Amino acid sequence: MKASELSKNISVDAKFDVPDLVWFDVKDAPFVVSGVYYDEEQKCYTRMPDSIAKNVSPNVRGLVHDTAGGRVRFRTDSTFIGMYAIMSDGTRTVEPSHSCFDIQRRNPDFEYLKQDTFLYSFIPPITIHRGFSAQVTTDGYMEDYTLHMPTQSPVKELYIAVKADAELLEPTPYKHPKPIVYYGSSITQGAGSSRPANTYQAIISKHLSTEYYNLGFGGSAMGEQAMADYIAGLDMSIFVCDYDHNASGAEHLMATHLPFYRTVRNAHPDLPIVFITAPNTMPWYTWYQPRRDAIYNTYKTAIAEGDKNVYFIDGDTLFGDIDKDLCTVDTCHPTDLGIYRMALTIEEVLSKILNK
Repeated sequence: MKASELSKNISVDAKFDVPDLVWFDVKDAPFVVSGVYYDEEQKCYTRMPDSIAKNVSPNVRGLVHDTAGGRVRFRTDSTFIGMYAIMSDGTRTVEPSHSCFDIQRRNPDFEYLKQDTFLYSFIPPITIHRGFSAQVTTDGYMEDYTLHMPTQSPVKELYIAVKADAELLEPTPYKHPKPIVYYGSSITQGAGSSRPANTYQAIISKHLSTEYYNLGFGGSAMGEQAMADYIAGLDMSIFVCDYDHNASGAEHLMATHLPFYRTVRNAHPDLPIVFITAPNTMPWYTWYQPRRDAIYNTYKTAIAEGDKNVYFIDGDTLFGDIDKDLCTVDTCHPTDLGIYRMALTIEEVLSKILNK
């Protein structure tokens, strides 16, 4: 349908020198919002209910409004796409990736666009006052677009503009529409990635066409029972448990990891569950092995109890063997190279599960 026929005559405080534009609130059809939802009470996008987050920890409650994993998907042949985002006033983080939006496109008619492919980054100014606008021109082919939200910034409102005479449709559905749920640390949330579409979950989704939820909470994924209870209540295709880095030590993992698994397993008897240990970036790190053993103990216990749907990924394998030192920013958070290698290693396991 033509964008002009779908228009609700929304007025947005963005000035583009382009005629015949119509604006849409992404909460409205035919746009599809994935990975986050709009909290009417808080008036912002969020990754989980505030009432639950506050029972996990104050830090998690503060991080749920970071829109890691949030995506807006749509299909259009518009030669112009504009965006206006209302975010928190103030100064954005030092890393543009934490606050920027990424737009990707896909068009099966072209070999180089058969999967989601980077088109442009919308980077906010250093100081944000109410919101910011950005734009990109396209070649006018009918294509699927995915706008990735920032990994470490809140988004209050989000609007998209297209040409009035353009077709505007629902996006092509994911091949695997039931989400993979990832729970973990700042690495899971996307710290270190240069763009929000470069998180390991986004790369896996790009390759396998999967819906996903990013429940990564920088410095705050402690395996709390309240979080286990929340995740156990989600409808998901696979659960990826990746919170090793935030646990205070092997003792903490021994105390929380197995109960966390059992909470999810009791709610989902047949759900594939994948355990991942922290990337071991330096061979002399003595803390790595005891933590790895604590998580492996959960895996061994599950197998011994007859669970045939658990999987274990050793963090020592995530970055490969060549130029491992290039894979992190700070010996902890991965660079884009490290994230890409993580994605390929994890994807290999998830692909086998999805294609059973």
